[in-house]
Amino acid sequence: MGKLTMTVGQALVKFLDNQYVSFDGKEEKFVDGIFTVFGHGIVCGLGQALDENPGELKVYQGRNEQGMAHAAAGFAKQSNRRKIIACASSIGPGAANMVTAVADATANNVPLLVFTGDTFSTRQPDPVLQQIEQFHDATITTSDAFRPVSRYWDRVSRPEQLMTALLNAMRVLTDPEKAGGVCISLPQDVQGETFAFPDYYFKKRVHRIVRMNPDSYEIKDAVDLIRTKKKPMVIVGGGVRYSEAGEEVVKFCETYKIPFGETQSGKSAIPSSHPLNLGGVGVTGNSAANSIAAEADLIIGVGTRLTDFTTGSKELFRNKEAQFVLVNVSRYHAEKLDAFPVVADAKAGIQAILAGLNNSGYHSAYTTEIEEANLGWKKEMEYLTKAVFDENYESFVKAKEPGIEEEFVKATGGVITQTGALGIIREQIEKDAIVVGSSGSLPGDLQRMWTTDAKDSYHMEYGYSCMGYEIAAALGAKIAEPDRACYAMVGDGAFMMLHSEIATALQENKKITVLLFDNCGFGCINNLQMGKGMGSLATMFRYRDSATNKQDGRLITTDFAMIGRGYGMTTFTAKTNDELITALKEAKETDNSVLIDIKVLPKSMTADYGSWWHVGIGDSNTNQNIKAAYEDRQKHLENARMY
Repeated sequence: MGKLTMTVGQALVKFLDNQYVSFDGKEEKFVDGIFTVFGHGIVCGLGQALDENPGELKVYQGRNEQGMAHAAAGFAKQSNRRKIIACASSIGPGAANMVTAVADATANNVPLLVFTGDTFSTRQPDPVLQQIEQFHDATITTSDAFRPVSRYWDRVSRPEQLMTALLNAMRVLTDPEKAGGVCISLPQDVQGETFAFPDYYFKKRVHRIVRMNPDSYEIKDAVDLIRTKKKPMVIVGGGVRYSEAGEEVVKFCETYKIPFGETQSGKSAIPSSHPLNLGGVGVTGNSAANSIAAEADLIIGVGTRLTDFTTGSKELFRNKEAQFVLVNVSRYHAEKLDAFPVVADAKAGIQAILAGLNNSGYHSAYTTEIEEANLGWKKEMEYLTKAVFDENYESFVKAKEPGIEEEFVKATGGVITQTGALGIIREQIEKDAIVVGSSGSLPGDLQRMWTTDAKDSYHMEYGYSCMGYEIAAALGAKIAEPDRACYAMVGDGAFMMLHSEIATALQENKKITVLLFDNCGFGCINNLQMGKGMGSLATMFRYRDSATNKQDGRLITTDFAMIGRGYGMTTFTAKTNDELITALKEAKETDNSVLIDIKVLPKSMTADYGSWWHVGIGDSNTNQNIKAAYEDRQKHLENARMY
C-alpha cells in the first residue's frame, strides 16, 4: 500500500475528481466541478488546492452562496441526479446563506454537496472573524445550522476523518431514497494540514445506482387490490422522471385504460399529448385530473411523496371506497395514506405490477369519462390563453381587489393577462426548451397550463417552493444541457429576492432567458389572504401613505429591463401581447442572455379547479369574511383524511 502526502484540501479535490456513477450500465463522471464564493476559511485551504491542481473539476464563480447552491441543485436535477456540482463557502454568513438551498435540495431529494468553511479546530485564535460564540457550547458554529436540513452532516476535525466523511457523502448523494443536501464542515486550519493518505483512497470509484426490485408479496397484494377496482388513477411523480420509467407507466396505463395525472416533479416524464394524460393534479391541478381523482376508487402513486398540494390536503380523493397503492424507493413514502406499499424503483415496480396483472383479464370500467374530462379542460385552456383586457374582462381568481387592474394599467401600461402570456410563450419558444420555475402563482399556472412532449423539459422546484431558485437553477440546467434553450419563469417578487447568478451565466457564456412576470406584488399570497377574508396587507408593492401610515398608497413600479441591461443582458419590455411575441422571437435570435420584463395584470392567474388547500385560519366574531372562511375550512376537514 502506497502513501500520498498532501493537504486535506488537496485530498478532497483529488477524491472528488475520481468519483463516477453507473446507472443501467452507463458510466458517467459524477462531480462536474465546484461553485464557490471565496472568503476566509475556504480560500487558503480548499482554494489553494483548486488553484494548484483542480484535475478535471471546473471552478465556477458564484455571486451569492444561496444562488450558486440553487444553480448546483438545478444542475443535479436536470442531470437526473447523476451529476453534481459541489459548493464551497466561507465560515460565517457565506455558510449561512447556503442553508436555504440545502433545505430545498433535501425537500426535493436532489443531491447537493456543500463544504462550509469553519472556525479553527485548535481554537487558538478564537474568536475569529464571523465566529458566533456560544457561552454554553464551544463546539457550535454556523455550520451546525445545516444539521436539521441535511441528509448527512459531518465535521472534519482531523485530516484522517476526511476519508469516511467523503465516502458517507457519496453514499447518500447517490442513493435514490436518501439523496438530498449533504454538508461537510471544514475547519480552516484542518484544510491546510498534511496527512499521508493511502493511495487506494484516490482510485477511480464507481457508485452503482441500483434499481430496487419489489418484494413478490407486496406485488401480489397490489395486484389483488387493483383487480377489485373499477376506476383507478395513476399519479406520476418525480420518481418516474429519475427512474426513466415514463414508457413503462404509459404501457401499464394503455394496457388497462387507466388515466394518469402529474405532480410538479413528474410533469414532462410522459408526453402531455398522450390521451390518458390528464395533466396536473391537486391544489395546482386542472379540472380534468381533479374531477377524475375525486371519483377514483384506487390511486396508484408512482414515485410521489403525496404532499398536501398533490392530495388537496388529503381531501381530493373523495370516493369513500378509495384506496392506495404507492410505488416508491422509500418505505416512508410508500406507506403514506395507509397504502398498500410497493417499495421499489418506479420502473421495476410498474413492470412487476404489469406482469402480475398479465392474463388476468383486468380492465378498468372507464367509458367516456377520460375523454370528456380532457375535452372540458381543453375548452378551459382555450379561454385562459385567449383572455384579454377589455371592457368585458373579469379576473380569474375569486379574491378580487376592486379596481386593481385599472390601477395597474394606469401605472405600468401593461395589459397582458398571465394566462395569455403563458399561451403565447408556449407557442413561440423552442418545443424542447427547458422551463424552470419555483414560487408564486406561476407554478400553479404552469402545472395546469404547460404542455410539452419533450422529455425532462419541465423543471419545477415545488417541494420547498423557494423564492430565488428560478434564475439560479436555470443557469444550472443550462450547464447540464448546454444545447437546449433554457427559460426561467419568475415573478417580480422572487426576482427581487435573488438574481445575482445572472452575472455567472454571462461569465460562463451560458444563455438563459428570464421571463419576468411583473404584477407589482406577491400576487399569489395576496390572493390567499384576500380569499380567506383578509384585506390586502403587505403583499402588493405600494408606497406608504403618510395620511393613513399604511402601505396603501400608489403602486410601486420597477423597470426590470434596466436591471437586466445593467448586468449586460439583452432586454425587452412587453406591455401588450404583440410586444411579447416580438420580444420572444428576437430573444431566440441572440446568443446573449435575455430578460423580458412582462407587465402582467394582477388577478389574471388561474383559479382553483375542484381542490382545497388547508391553511391555518382562526375563527372571528368581528370579521364575517374570515368567519365564513373558517367555517369552510371546518367543512372540508370533515371530508379530509387525517393520516
